[in-house]
Amino acid sequence: MDFFQLHPNIRIRIVTSFLTRAVGTMIFPFMAIYFAEKLGKGLAGILLLTTIIAQILTSFYGGYLADRYGRKIVMVYAQIALVMSFALMCLANSPLLDSAWLTFAMMLLQSICNGMINPAADAMLIDVSTKENRTFMYSISYWSTNLSIAIGALFGGLFFASHRFTLFLLLTAISLITLMLLVFFVQETYRRQPDLIRPTNQPGILCGVWQNYVSVMGDRRFMLYSLGGLLFIALEFQTPNYVAVRLQQEFIPQHLSLFDWGSIEMTGIKVLSMMQMENTILVVCVSLLVTHVIKKYKDTPVLYSGIFMYTIGYSIISYSNTLWLIAAAMLVATIGELMHVPVRQSYLAEIVKDEARSSYMAVNGLVNQVAKALGALGISAGAFLSSETMTALLLLMGLAGLLLTRSVIASLKREKREKLREMATTLQT
Repeated sequence: MDFFQLHPNIRIRIVTSFLTRAVGTMIFPFMAIYFAEKLGKGLAGILLLTTIIAQILTSFYGGYLADRYGRKIVMVYAQIALVMSFALMCLANSPLLDSAWLTFAMMLLQSICNGMINPAADAMLIDVSTKENRTFMYSISYWSTNLSIAIGALFGGLFFASHRFTLFLLLTAISLITLMLLVFFVQETYRRQPDLIRPTNQPGILCGVWQNYVSVMGDRRFMLYSLGGLLFIALEFQTPNYVAVRLQQEFIPQHLSLFDWGSIEMTGIKVLSMMQMENTILVVCVSLLVTHVIKKYKDTPVLYSGIFMYTIGYSIISYSNTLWLIAAAMLVATIGELMHVPVRQSYLAEIVKDEARSSYMAVNGLVNQVAKALGALGISAGAFLSSETMTALLLLMGLAGLLLTRSVIASLKREKREKLREMATTLQT
């Protein structure tokens, strides 16, 4: 499988997402500092929380619209608004104007636009991919995402404070290029079904959105699969939360020898930074190699092995204060992550129903948000529970997520076998 053999929509989405995320990561992770300086710490937290909530809520609306009127039309209109928001952010941070409130208003609009775009874009990737190339597609997408974040974090730290206007200008230009590619090169992949055209005497759109997501939430297989993913994905979000606090309190500083160059004192905070750097470097440098190796094996054992390694690795990190063991555990966890992420996404594409793919992807988008919330709760839980108890809880979470995922995939395979038997019986008769 080659990148250029993928559908043009997939290639365009991966490239534009890479560029947008690379520049966006130079800006948005540092906006908390910007708003804290301009408007105060208390208000800054409320404003950033507002943008997160807005993106979550509008993702449901965007998913609903994309399943009714098409992926491309939703993405195009949202992208137009996105270009406008970036242009006005650029103006609000230019030599002509310095307005934190206009910056916030446009950041809120940007969050709303992303909420509209993401479910439609995720569904479009499923529309134009096949079971055979999805694992490869998601592997490439995952690799490009992490590479863009690494590049953005590096240059954002260097240039955000001194060249904020230039960064917003660059982001506006990339967003405009993305809009042009969407309009002229991306193909619509979904056609509205006749039974989805709402008669005039039917309930309004808000009621339609509600009924749509009640149906999605009622899909037991999908919800169990999402819950399973939530349980083990939450382990990673303990690292910048509970694990960070634990290392700061428990890790005894030690000196790490750098051969003839001297040594460096490793504190809990430096160990946390080392883990994050190790994870990023491994994902960027090793992911394509792991993808090449795992394609020789069946998806199911790769998925289960990846989740198990991921769980064991982060469980060790949640308890150990031994530097080499933490580094080894992060290696195991990262390789497990590289194994399970693309395969899990591929199975997700099989589980979601064709007629409501965008809506399913909108709900699936909550997995990371809730996992982040569980990561934050880990700090509070760690204040009352011992390290041993926390590790046991995290290990149980990961294993429960693995068992839930396994039960869903087993039911999916049983259903496929039953359909094949029914087809064979029909052909014989």
